[in-house]
Amino acid sequence: MTLPIQHYIPDASNMILGCMHLGGGWNNNPITPKEIDQAFDIVSCAIENGINTLDLADIYTFGKAEKTIGELFKRERSLRNHLILQTKIGIKLQPEYSLNHYDLSSDWITQAVNASVKRLHDNTIDILFLHRPDPLMQLDDAARALTKLHEQGKFEYLAVSNMHAGQIAFLQSALQIPIIANQLEMSLLNHDFVSDNMTVNMVENANNGFPRGTLEFCQQSQIQLQAWGAMAQGKFSSEQAYECTKMEATRQLIQSLASEYEVDSNAIVLAWLMKHPANIQPVIGSTQTSRIVMASKAGSVNLSRLHWYELLETIRGKPVP
Repeated sequence: MTLPIQHYIPDASNMILGCMHLGGGWNNNPITPKEIDQAFDIVSCAIENGINTLDLADIYTFGKAEKTIGELFKRERSLRNHLILQTKIGIKLQPEYSLNHYDLSSDWITQAVNASVKRLHDNTIDILFLHRPDPLMQLDDAARALTKLHEQGKFEYLAVSNMHAGQIAFLQSALQIPIIANQLEMSLLNHDFVSDNMTVNMVENANNGFPRGTLEFCQQSQIQLQAWGAMAQGKFSSEQAYECTKMEATRQLIQSLASEYEVDSNAIVLAWLMKHPANIQPVIGSTQTSRIVMASKAGSVNLSRLHWYELLETIRGKPVP
């Protein structure tokens, strides 16, 4: 299936390698050669299994994830030519700041992008994401900062994360740079993006957590949907039984389907997501090469319509309306 993002980046893979945990943990310990070796193994494994897009953020392991990839590119220069690099800015975390908050001011956008590029050893960011909406963002100021950084060659494409249709349209109204992707939490476990479609004109829709109409807006606007949390934090791949009836029933169904399709259970979870006609790119956040290999098989699984709906009904704990 052709992804919307491939209109801009033809070689983009259908899956994305999440790099949130690279760099040795969420602490102030320096990066060691061991962390760079780990990154090499993980990134090489991803490339070998058809995954060429890396997902980062300036806050991941307090900047060490970006720095680890930068050190990897410095050591293995040829790797950069095989990869699409995306990172996010706009969140400030404790303990560096007195409280966690968002900042899409022009000053911070400029400072954050320059810091990311420096950590990445002056490698241009292929896709720059605004990590979270900032209620205090001044639209024109933010747009000017982004435009200037784009003209300076600091990033090639712009994207957003955790934004609904109105927020994306509002931001795009002040920019000539097209917004090409939106990253949201979507998975078999967090399936409100499907429920939003099915429960129109129903009381049930009032409690739906997914921003209404965002899926259709992104599809209509050729904005690539990316899914964080796509593997549901590995909850369905565990052998540990759940007390919750629908979670346990879903876990058992996934394992049964994994056996039938001859893949790992995580591949079934991802295949369910990728079956959706929105051509969602799942972010696979794992530091285990074996798990990356097994998850990558999801692209070859074509769940039947009945199996797709059976999984949806089971995790909902009730039939579709």
